[in-house]
Amino acid sequence: MDQPRTSRARAVDLQQLRFAVAAADYGSIRQAADSLSVRHSILSRSIRQLEHLIGADMFERSGGGVKPTPVGRSVLWMARLILEQVDVLVATAASNGRGEAGRLSIGFCTSISAGNLRATLTELKSRFPRIELATVERSRTRLATALRNGTVDILVVTGEVPLPDNNVRPLWSERILVSLAEDHPLAARSVIYWTDLRNETVLLSQHDPGRELEDLVISKLVSPEDRPRIERHDVSRGIIKSLISMKLGISLVLESDVGASFAGLVYRELRDGTGSTRFDFSAHWRADNSNPALKSLLKLLAERYPSVTARD
Repeated sequence: MDQPRTSRARAVDLQQLRFAVAAADYGSIRQAADSLSVRHSILSRSIRQLEHLIGADMFERSGGGVKPTPVGRSVLWMARLILEQVDVLVATAASNGRGEAGRLSIGFCTSISAGNLRATLTELKSRFPRIELATVERSRTRLATALRNGTVDILVVTGEVPLPDNNVRPLWSERILVSLAEDHPLAARSVIYWTDLRNETVLLSQHDPGRELEDLVISKLVSPEDRPRIERHDVSRGIIKSLISMKLGISLVLESDVGASFAGLVYRELRDGTGSTRFDFSAHWRADNSNPALKSLLKLLAERYPSVTARD
C-alpha cells in the first residue's frame, strides 16, 4: 500500500528540496552536485527519493542534463518559497541572538526632542535597523512597576528607581533651563540665577520630572520668602509651554526639552553661585533580563558614556 500523504510530507526534508532546486538551476545533476560539494550519486538518489515521496517525476533526464516536468515546476516553485522562508527564519533567529533584531522597550519620563537620549536611540536604530523600538513615557513610579513586571526592558530616568534587583548605569547630566515668553523681562538676560525667580510664578507639570524640579527649587531657595510661587498643573509639558506663551508664568525644563520649538518661547540657563544646575540620568534594567537587543543597547551606552560604570 502507498504511504499516507501526511507520512510522505513528514519524510520530505530541506536537503532534498535544496538538491532539487540546485539541479533545476544548473540543468544538470552533476553540476549541481559539484556546486554543493556532494557526490553525484548522493544528490541523484536524494532527488529520486523526493520524486518517490511526491509520487511523480520532477525532471526529464537526458544526456544533455535535466529539465523540470510540469509537476516538477510546481514543486520547485513551492520548494523555493519554503527554502526562502527557512533562510529568513534562520537569519532572523541568528540576528535576534546577536542583538541585531528583536524588540526593545525603553521607558522614560523626559523629552526626547533633543539631547543624549534622542541621539542614543537614533544611533541604535542606525546600527541595528531591525530592532523594533517601543518607547513608554510614564511617571517614574509606573515605569518602576513596568520594569519589575518585565513589560519594559530598560528605563532612562533621573533620580532613583526603588527596585532591589535592578542594575544601574550612570549616564549623562542635563542642565536646568528657564522657559519663558520671549518678551519676559528675564529674557533679556543670557543667564538667570535662582534668586531671580523670587517674584515669578513657576508652572510645573505634576508629571515627572516636575516633582523633582519643585524639590530643587526648595533646596536652592531655602527661605520661603525667596521662593517663587509654584503652580502645579496636571498636564503635559507641551501644555505647560502653551501656558507660558499665554504669559501665565515661567517654567523649569531640562535641556533635552529645547528640541521641540514653541513659538514665542525662549530658554535661559539657570545658575547658582557655583555654576549651572544639572540633573543626572541613569539607566536601570533587571539583572535577569536576557533580551539580546537590550545587550546591544547596553553596549552602545558603554561606548557613548565610557567614563562611568554600571553597578548592581
